[in-house]
This record gives sequence, C-alpha cells and structure tokens, in this order.
Amino acid sequence: MGKVKIRYYSVLKNGRGYWQPTAAMRRVGFKPTPCGPDGPSAWAIAEDLNAAWDARAEQPATVTPIPSVETWPAGSVGEAYLLYRGTLEWSKKAPRTREDWDRAWRYIKTTFGDYRATDVTMPMISEWRQAIEEDISLREAHRALKIWRALWRVMIALKYATGEDPSLAVRNTEPKGRSATWSEGEAVRLIKRAIRAKYFGLAAALACMWDGAAAPVDARTLTLGQKREDEKGIWFDITRRKTGRDGVLTLSKRSERLFRWYVQSQFGDAEPMPNMAIFRTRRGAAYLKNSFSEDFRDIRKLEFPEDTRVMLDFRRSGSVEAVAGGVKDMALSAKLANSVSQSKKLEQTYVPVQVEMVRLADEARKIGRNRLRK
Repeated sequence: MGKVKIRYYSVLKNGRGYWQPTAAMRRVGFKPTPCGPDGPSAWAIAEDLNAAWDARAEQPATVTPIPSVETWPAGSVGEAYLLYRGTLEWSKKAPRTREDWDRAWRYIKTTFGDYRATDVTMPMISEWRQAIEEDISLREAHRALKIWRALWRVMIALKYATGEDPSLAVRNTEPKGRSATWSEGEAVRLIKRAIRAKYFGLAAALACMWDGAAAPVDARTLTLGQKREDEKGIWFDITRRKTGRDGVLTLSKRSERLFRWYVQSQFGDAEPMPNMAIFRTRRGAAYLKNSFSEDFRDIRKLEFPEDTRVMLDFRRSGSVEAVAGGVKDMALSAKLANSVSQSKKLEQTYVPVQVEMVRLADEARKIGRNRLRK
C-alpha cells in the first residue's frame, strides 16, 4: 500500500496508524488516537481528527482550554475507565463504539466516577438511570446503562470490581427502534433536488448511500483509494465505521454516471490523493458529520417540507427491498457488512465479503422494489 502524508499521522511497526497531536493540541483536549490498520479507513479517521482540530483552532483565543488529563481517586470507577482507555483492547474498538462509550461516560462519571465499584448499589443505579430518562431521553438512559454493564465486566477484569453487577436488577427499557423507510422514487427526488440546488457533493453521496445501503458516515468518508472497477461497474472496498467489518459498496449504472460526472467536475484532470475525501460541501470542504446532516436537512425541507425521516433510513430501505426480493441471509449480510444470518461465526469465517455476493443482494433489491410498488 502506498504511503500517504497526513498531518499528525504515523504508522507504527505493527502496521497500525496513529494520530499524534502536538503538546499544544493536547492542552485543549485532543488526545493521541489509534486509527486501526494503515489504510483508507485509518486515513479517514486521521483526516476527521485534523478537521476537528482545524475547526477548534479557528475559534477565538478566549476559549477556555479543556483539561487534557482526568484525575480520579485510587481504586475508583473513574480510574478504572481511564486505565481501560489506555489498553490495546480499547484501541481495537470501532470508532463509533468508542464514541458510544465516551457518550455514556459523561453520565457515569458525574455520578459514579469518584466511587469504588463495590460501593455502587442497585438503588443508586436505578435512580441514576431514571434521572437520565426524565432529564434527557429514554435512548440516552438505555445507552448509559448498557455501557455501565459493559464497564462492570471490564472493571472485574481489571480487579476494580468483584461480584455481580448491581445494575442487573434494574430494568433497562429499550427505546422503540426506527421503522421509517424511503422509496426509490423519493431517494431519486432528493438527489435531483440536491443537483438543482447545486449541492452536487451531497447528491453524489446520497446516490452512493442509496445503492450501497450504507450508513451516512460510510458514504461521506469514501475515498478514491477505495474505488474499484470491473466489467460490471464501479464498487468500493469499505470498512464500516461502526463495527469495523469489511464490506463492499456497489453502484447502479445511473449512480455511476452521476459519480463519474461529479468526480470530473470536482477534480478535473488532476490526480487527487487516494485518501482524499471525495464528497465536498458547496464551499469545497470535505463533508463532516454536521455539515452532511445540515445539507441533507436543507434538501429534505425543499423536497419534503414536513418530513422527519433521516439519511440512516436509506440503509433500512435497502434491507426492506432486498428482503421483499427474496434475498438470502448471507447475501444480505454481505450487502450490509454485518451479521444478520443465523450462523454469524461460520459466515464470517467461511464466507468472506465478495462483490458478486453483494450484487446478488442488489438484484434482490430490484425484485423487491417492483413488488413493493404493487
């Protein structure tokens, strides 16, 4: 794999990428971050971190620096969490999983950070979870308790806790899952509206997201280094940000034409870096999470003024089409880059993700799409 030059990014001897901020960056809260195996996924993580630093650096100098190091009492839950974050096991977690842990930790640390694990009781856990549900949301409360239970297992392994987790006696009601979907016609309308409004990067990204049944983060972070092509068309080698699992994102002929047009209009005859993000805002900046969501909401409001559906519903829509078309479990699992079939372990071991298997799911989607129209 060719070398790339990314600020603050280096590759260790074990072949894993690492983002290493300067001392000045650490003083305002940016921490060294493992990016995973050197490659497009690791490069994208480093680029996202650089973009976050650039945005932070543009803020006024009067902003109060964020302490870069937390300190906790010896033997406390906070000390256990800090220790765990420094282990190799933490670095192996997918970036989105680490985000979930850190998000839940905001609630855990304010209540239990200074406590020893053995001093935490079931009534304390129950009241804490209920407060989050009432003050924030059921979804946040469910996530916080879920991460607490995972943290308890870690604390046992690190010898910070003993015995049974007191939270097991607390009911962790799960929020109702989303069920919204988009139809192909609606997706096409969004893409065409984005083109007419000159959100060209968003239009091309949405086309890739629809065809690939991909999560927004996996679509907006595509790079030309991930692009592959054979006699049947363009596809991308991807690694899902949420799970770290390898996958394939295929394009239809219509989306392929839009993609080629966009790349030509964006980069011309210049040879962009393989790790450079493809999809850009109207100002030419690589899409970040917030700008991508904001631009989508702008287009949704123009085309479907009262709608509340989100980009992530594209992924569910692809599953619905494929299932309606009679897709086999393994093909759908390959398409979504997750494990939806019964034999997850065997599937991962003996059925590696292949382009042709993903294309089987694409064909099933076409069949299902026609059935759903009737």
